Amino acid sequence: MPSPFPGMDPYLEGYLWPDVHSALAHKIRQQLAPQIQPNYVARIEISVVADESFATEIGVMYPDVEVIKTRRQVTPDAAPRGTASVITAAPMTLSLPEVRLTNVEIRDVAQNQLVTSIEIISPVNKREPHLSRYRQKRDRLRQADVHLLEIDFLRRGTRVWEYDGMPTHVPYLIVLTRSGARQIEIWPIRLEDKLPVLPVPLRPPHEDVALDLQAAMAELYEEAYYHLSIDYHQEPPPPECSEREREWMRDLLG
Repeated sequence: MPSPFPGMDPYLEGYLWPDVHSALAHKIRQQLAPQIQPNYVARIEISVVADESFATEIGVMYPDVEVIKTRRQVTPDAAPRGTASVITAAPMTLSLPEVRLTNVEIRDVAQNQLVTSIEIISPVNKREPHLSRYRQKRDRLRQADVHLLEIDFLRRGTRVWEYDGMPTHVPYLIVLTRSGARQIEIWPIRLEDKLPVLPVPLRPPHEDVALDLQAAMAELYEEAYYHLSIDYHQEPPPPECSEREREWMRDLLG
């Protein structure tokens, strides 16, 4: 069963997002690999980080996390004179969820050099301390003359881009920064928009190849049977949609 939304489905932005994130990366590689061979290969890059500021995600990304465990306070007997001090056990523990950050790298076959990085923005990228770390990564990629294609399918959090003039009243953004370019290419996406077919740049003399994001999202939605996990009678994960968006969704979902 397909998603009722024509493009990005906002109901995927909650606890289903880690699965969507990983599946989308693999769908992107599946599309690009046949187009870029034999000169390039597409590789999945995975890193694992602790979500140090996850409290804002409780009930959204981590609905089942037991945030704090308390231990019964036990006062140790005084240690006998001349013996080592008795260590006091911590009365509380705090679990830090681990987040898998997945992106797609296009590398040339001849030297295994990174040519293009396709970043699917995670919620942890959009809040500190990982927001600053991600922006530093972006700067390193630009300095290394790597093309950077960034896909932000999350409405909550702080946008990773700091440029003046960036669209602020759309839920989703895709940005392409080409190696050596003095301008960026931007795709603002509304809830009612179909997802675009994007250019993925390579090195001269090779031309851009096409990434059909709509096809990728549609395929992964049906393959994962996401409709069985979503109640479209409830509100989507936060943040709240605008009144215009809520009215449009009421008409769409019936």
